[in-house]
Amino acid sequence: MHQTLSKNSLAVLMALGLALAATGCSTSVKRMEASEVKDLSGAWNDTDSQQVSEEMIKDVLDRTWLGEFSRTQSRQPAVIVGEVSNLSHEHINVNTFVSDMERALINSDKVQFVASSTERQEIRGERKDQDLNASEASRKAMGQEKGADFMLKGTINTIIDASGNTQLRYYQVDLTLISLADNRKVWVGQKKIKKLVERSNLRF
Repeated sequence: MHQTLSKNSLAVLMALGLALAATGCSTSVKRMEASEVKDLSGAWNDTDSQQVSEEMIKDVLDRTWLGEFSRTQSRQPAVIVGEVSNLSHEHINVNTFVSDMERALINSDKVQFVASSTERQEIRGERKDQDLNASEASRKAMGQEKGADFMLKGTINTIIDASGNTQLRYYQVDLTLISLADNRKVWVGQKKIKKLVERSNLRF
């Protein structure tokens, strides 16, 4: 009888242990507004990407190159975003940053925007398919693409200064707008972000 009770007690204890373990591993999810700012690690995040892209695009569109081009060419310039290199110490989703800049440029209604090289290859494949399969009335001809007048490209860099459990993260984004006709740099922009991170278990 004593042996049976011990087995039952052991089974109860194991069940309680599993229940506690399951409770400890549970996941809690809280929905947030996409515009809400929330820094968890101090690393580059969606807020940095949106704020930097909006501020820098506003600056480039407020400069004299835009008015000069519109006056001499009597049209809006066509812009394309080229490579933005991540030269920082951490992983940064550059594609998200580029998308934020593209959206800001397009929504400004001040420039025309040209598809990226990857997108153009896909579209050219579709045109090639249309040449063989689409009707004459709906077929889109080759050689009618809009060429870009300017390319926007740049880099993202970081500097880390740490002492004990305190870390200063310094981000610098440099962008350059280049004329494709003659390689002139018509605008150079720079945006800096500093973040002070303090926590007891800080890792570098």
